[in-house]
Amino acid sequence: MEQGELLLSVHRRGLGFLSGLLLLLCIIISSSSITRVSGSIHDYRNEAFIPKSNAFFFHGGSEGLYASKVHDPAGKTIKGKSFIRFEDVTFVRTKESASKKNEMQQSTGLVEAIILDVKDRKRIGGGFLKTNVICCNRTLADSGSCNLGEVIIHKNPDNPDWPKRIKTSFAGNHEEAKMETEEVEISSNGMYYLYFMFCDPDLKGTLIKGRTVWKNPDGYLPGKMTPLMTFFGIMSLAYLILGLLWFLRFVQFWKDIIQLHYHITAVIALGMCEMAVWYFEFANFNSTGTRPMGITLWAVTFTTVKKTLSRLLLLVVSMGYGVVRPTLGGITSKVLLLGLVYFIASEALELGEHLGNINDFSKKTKLFLVLPVVFLDSCFILWIFSSLSKTLEKLQMRRNIAKLELYRKFTNSLAVSVLLSIAWIGFELYFNATDPLSELWQVAWIIPAFWTLLAYFLLVVICVLWAPSRNPTRYAYSDETGDDFDEEGVSLTSGGLKATVDIGTKLERKALVEDLEEDKRE
Repeated sequence: MEQGELLLSVHRRGLGFLSGLLLLLCIIISSSSITRVSGSIHDYRNEAFIPKSNAFFFHGGSEGLYASKVHDPAGKTIKGKSFIRFEDVTFVRTKESASKKNEMQQSTGLVEAIILDVKDRKRIGGGFLKTNVICCNRTLADSGSCNLGEVIIHKNPDNPDWPKRIKTSFAGNHEEAKMETEEVEISSNGMYYLYFMFCDPDLKGTLIKGRTVWKNPDGYLPGKMTPLMTFFGIMSLAYLILGLLWFLRFVQFWKDIIQLHYHITAVIALGMCEMAVWYFEFANFNSTGTRPMGITLWAVTFTTVKKTLSRLLLLVVSMGYGVVRPTLGGITSKVLLLGLVYFIASEALELGEHLGNINDFSKKTKLFLVLPVVFLDSCFILWIFSSLSKTLEKLQMRRNIAKLELYRKFTNSLAVSVLLSIAWIGFELYFNATDPLSELWQVAWIIPAFWTLLAYFLLVVICVLWAPSRNPTRYAYSDETGDDFDEEGVSLTSGGLKATVDIGTKLERKALVEDLEEDKRE
């Protein structure tokens, strides 16, 4: 018994140390962050153009934008207006290129900013003229199809102003050309792409700097993320309701509370904080167009801590902690180590996704950060189901029908969640493969929302199955043998009851001895 208490003490201290470490990390990174992170404001920092066909281009950004609620013919920034604004966008050519030009010439190099809805992408270039070139050449210019030295654009007959073209020219032998500050109003829903392009080979080596601001009618939140703000608000309310119900049950049966109930309470509290912080982070992003690093780090860290503790909760419940075994024994350190490694990997992925421009997260970088998380999630799943199998086997050996039924329900719920996860991953892969240009941006929010709902579902299942009650022995660990036959004894005859109990007692003692030996080995 003393050894079990010692192991339990070590386990509690280990969890306390990990929680303290995570809290300290949160405080340090949030208190030291004083910069702001770009979101719908796309910054260009002396970046180069890429050659393609007979043109050079730079991808200036892409976002889903809703149409303006109020049309403003005067071009002023008003509430309800959706737009893309160019601020301090400057093109810098090489000294060699500038030296070739005459300082008296008014235009010595043309750079075009082209805005298009993704559905009009085939209107850029000479596809409609049955040629693969992007820039107008002498032959096409002589035929009157386009202007020499400009990007070929086939205007949309339903909307003659689109795709939108904004021209900026270098003057004389100047090395820099600055765009006029301009707002382009968005009049229809769509996934909009911005490209900066030039056709003059002499401009090779030109760099771009400055920024563009993208705004939706109700704020700066990108179109893909707009529904998520409402979703996080609803989930905050859902966690609040679950927390209130759990708290009332917790207070009502506080004398019968076991250690596992405190773990469940911590996960519920973290879930409430996570949803609330994300909602306020999105609301702030929507109103300012930027993401303060402090708030974003808090939101990301709450998410990571909750994900880590949720997986640890599923693991220790599957191991039978507090139900089949009083402690985790020698595997406590392994569980904590897996949790710590998962926290670090998941934190890196979340930071990479949420810090920086919305559409500028490199696919290679994302893959590098996703793979460790996927591998660790697989480790959790394998360990959870392996532990569940052992726990069910022990309960069958002890003939404890009440606890066995409880764990069967938990196993079925977990199996359903895994099947749903696999099906959703398949759907997500199909969704991304069939929509490479984000044309379905208005429904893309359901992909991250699903995982939040699934985590909430599993937490509700655990809360229902392990809810505090006046009879905690139905799921709490007990070293007495009598409680293992409370349901079976009803259906047995008086003659066979004593023999069955004797056999059950021997099996119970054998199982307890095996548990102790297993803890020592682990």
